Amino acid sequence: MLRKALIFVLAIAPVSTAFAGAIDFRLGSHIAELAYMKQDATFGYGGADMGLGLFLNDNDDLMVSGAILVSGSAQGDVKGLHFGVGAKVYAGILDFPSPRENQNGAALAIGAQMRYVFPGKTPFAILIEGFGAPDVTSASDFKGVTEIRLAVELEVTPSARAYIGYRTLEVKLNNGFGNQNSNDYELDDRGHVGVRFSF
Repeated sequence: MLRKALIFVLAIAPVSTAFAGAIDFRLGSHIAELAYMKQDATFGYGGADMGLGLFLNDNDDLMVSGAILVSGSAQGDVKGLHFGVGAKVYAGILDFPSPRENQNGAALAIGAQMRYVFPGKTPFAILIEGFGAPDVTSASDFKGVTEIRLAVELEVTPSARAYIGYRTLEVKLNNGFGNQNSNDYELDDRGHVGVRFSF
């Protein structure tokens, strides 16, 4: 099941010659995450942002993800407001200490993103995004995934952003192997810093 999910994650990032790319690197006190993104102008009418991500934490949990987000900009007086809707696939292995067995599974989530860029010579931006997967779109040991992230960004150069943020990433499991003997297992629930390079 996990192998099929990984194949599906790779399949949602088709090769295209009409794209701009970006690399996003994020660090927290107990997590590290690397993502590759591209903007595909051939998708739909306005294009879409596509990405692949790899997440690790100090519990030796591993999560890979693939996302697609169709974005747009607000018209009129709120020109700095950008929004998007899309889907995200998660596939992971959660490492539990003996005698518990590792939990692995996959989930398909839908979500939305909103980003507002403040005007100025060195613009700041605020970002909020969230994704959720219910039991019906989850597989194997996963019964659902919830991810919510907030960030404040600083555009250092036209091709580089630095940011500080907070993210909660939680997996609902089929059994009581989560936090405090519940079904909810937190992979991340702290602040982070990161950089994003566009090319």
